[in-house]
Amino acid sequence: MNKKVAFYTLGCKLNFSETSTIARNFTNEGFDRVDFSEKADIYVINTCSVTENADKRFKTIVKQAQKANPDAFVTAVGCYAQLKPQELADVHGVDLVLGATEKFKITDYLNDLSKNDFGEVHSCEIEEADFYVGSYSIGDRTRAFLKVQDGCDYKCTYCTIPLARGISRSDTMENVLKNAREISKQNIKEIVLTGVNIGDYGKGEFGNKKHEHTFLDLVTELDRVEGIERLRISSIEPNLLKNETIDLVSKSRAFVPHFHVPLQSGSNAILKKMKRRYMRELYVDRVSKIKEVMPHACIGVDVIVGFPGETDEHFLETYNFLNALDISYLHVFTYSERDNTEAAEMDGVVPNNVRSKRSKMLRGLSVKKRRAFYENQIGSERTVLFESENKEGYIYGFTENYVKVKTPWNPELINTLHHVDLTKIDDDGLVRFEFIQVLSN
Repeated sequence: MNKKVAFYTLGCKLNFSETSTIARNFTNEGFDRVDFSEKADIYVINTCSVTENADKRFKTIVKQAQKANPDAFVTAVGCYAQLKPQELADVHGVDLVLGATEKFKITDYLNDLSKNDFGEVHSCEIEEADFYVGSYSIGDRTRAFLKVQDGCDYKCTYCTIPLARGISRSDTMENVLKNAREISKQNIKEIVLTGVNIGDYGKGEFGNKKHEHTFLDLVTELDRVEGIERLRISSIEPNLLKNETIDLVSKSRAFVPHFHVPLQSGSNAILKKMKRRYMRELYVDRVSKIKEVMPHACIGVDVIVGFPGETDEHFLETYNFLNALDISYLHVFTYSERDNTEAAEMDGVVPNNVRSKRSKMLRGLSVKKRRAFYENQIGSERTVLFESENKEGYIYGFTENYVKVKTPWNPELINTLHHVDLTKIDDDGLVRFEFIQVLSN
């Protein structure tokens, strides 16, 4: 009888793509994959260390695994496992911790699945994480996450990702296109491009620091891959989002009019302290360019509140800047101190209750922005890709420009594309529609 393995992923789309690839490695070795809530022989937890909350959740997830099977072998991989391997190894119930380079060779470490008295650590120095492992997720969701790049050479003062994932490096163009074709054959309608800093694509493609290709080259070639209905760019730095890329998306066959562009602060003084590579004026220029060629485009924004030295005036500068900007929604992060970062040593620590208040204000602004964007889409014709979950009698989907819609549950709609007319916004802030025609099943 085959051994059973279960996975739990914390954090970003990149982690989901890597979990899926690791899971396929287990399947190829003869393991059966089961849901994390079920009894398994091995539980693999892919960790994140972007927020304080992700750290704390790890212990809860380990307990969940132990409850399902007290004798199971528990393994931690991912960013937190690279940054603080011993801390994870010391958590009761954890048997194995694998760092940045070891996680893709996980099955090599599983000859003996007996429980350990102490967690065993295999973690490299991050300088050794200089090679690339391609990944993509299929089978978990309606859309696939395709990893094209890993690591980061930026030195933002609040961020641990370079410490957890190493230098910027890219998949080869040939391999990205091969993976995209493999995904397209699985009847998956949408691919989301993901990485740590995807606008830096091309650097380290063949193990050197120079760019063999650019991000524009990548999206140009992907747009030509047959069988992919939709391509979506995940988060891309404003200084790396070039006019040529925006123009390509506006004329593209498959790339959708949806951009997620990190801002982090609307105050130039704070952006300088963060060591971001742009000022707010560039951000305005990027938003203006997108809206000029795609007025219906959805633009999401990352913003951090409570960064050291952020005064009330700095925060209001950010709030007013975002309020005046033609954007669609916000992802709000409350700053939390991370070990071995410059920001953790800075003066001007913002009290937690002030951080919380500012976060709440920006989350309220996000609701207002999303509502205004949705209202602007009422009366337009869009294409919807339906998801697979039944939530309280409704099925949900997203238009190409990321408007979330709902309609009474119908399993025949799962993973299908439909041309619709957006008609009204419900009390829950989601959009109703009328079907026009089926585009693909």
